[in-house]
Amino acid sequence: MCSSARPGTGGAEYVPYEKRTGNESIVYFTRDLSPEGIEKMYGRVCANLSGRLAVKLHTGEPHGPNIIPSAWVKKFFADCLKDPVIVETNTYYDGDRYTTEQHRNTLKINGWDFCPVDIMDEDGTVMLPVKGGKWFTEMSVGKDLLNYDSFLALTHFKGHTQGGFGGSNKNIGIGCADGRIGKAMIHTTPGQDDQWDIAREEFMERMTESTKATIDYFGKKISYINVMRNMSVSCDCEGVAAAPVVTPNVGILASLDILAIDQACIDIVYAMKEDEHHDLVHRIESRHGHRQLSYMKELGMGNDRYVLIDTDNGDVRITAADAVKDLKPFTR
Repeated sequence: MCSSARPGTGGAEYVPYEKRTGNESIVYFTRDLSPEGIEKMYGRVCANLSGRLAVKLHTGEPHGPNIIPSAWVKKFFADCLKDPVIVETNTYYDGDRYTTEQHRNTLKINGWDFCPVDIMDEDGTVMLPVKGGKWFTEMSVGKDLLNYDSFLALTHFKGHTQGGFGGSNKNIGIGCADGRIGKAMIHTTPGQDDQWDIAREEFMERMTESTKATIDYFGKKISYINVMRNMSVSCDCEGVAAAPVVTPNVGILASLDILAIDQACIDIVYAMKEDEHHDLVHRIESRHGHRQLSYMKELGMGNDRYVLIDTDNGDVRITAADAVKDLKPFTR
């Protein structure tokens, strides 16, 4: 299940755009933080999504203040999707989403009771192959993942305690791994008392290999939307205990390339003023979070070069710096 490889030590630094090599992917951008903004972004990346669609988002701990608003998702579903299903898995930590019963109660509290929610590991797990990984040859995911024909990662982009940041890679890699086996494979060295002992480069690589298992399974029938709103340094798994948000809201991005969309979000954060991005950049760098991006590139999961398309102004090409002009300080 696990390889004997040792953790890498490179690729954990921010690489400026001009120093990157390779092809470019398309990333769409809107400043419209609303259900309509999500709908507009979905329209740019939905062409290959057919059959039974799984929508993976972070539904959050009880009363979590920073999750994508359930009312936004409800309207998006009603306007754009036929028979949508939200997919989740139970948590590795003991809390309000640890068991399926607890999880379903939390879903109701947070307003996710307007459509079916498939807790994919409720009835078991299945192993998916990890191609080219150095830590795993296969990853354990909720077995219901195999019931879907296509996949939409609808991600709240934010900080993360272990990963530095949580984008599409984290949403899929942690979010599809089942709560007992898969998440343990990512977080814990077998036999250790500390269930969170794996960190920095090794954690980024394990999480990314988990993501690769899922995106390889869906092939071209997978798309990504990242919502850059309420970006605390804390993950939504911290709920009401999340650190205060000090980073300005930005907008919504969409792509068919998981690396390109997460890299574009990082570039937008780094393009902000020092007082706007200090806390989030420190969280990313202190956890060696950039290793998520460099390892995705090493595994052939996408491109870290991209064309950023401003859909608010005639589909013109812009830079990350253009995307953060005139941002307003965060206010709840």
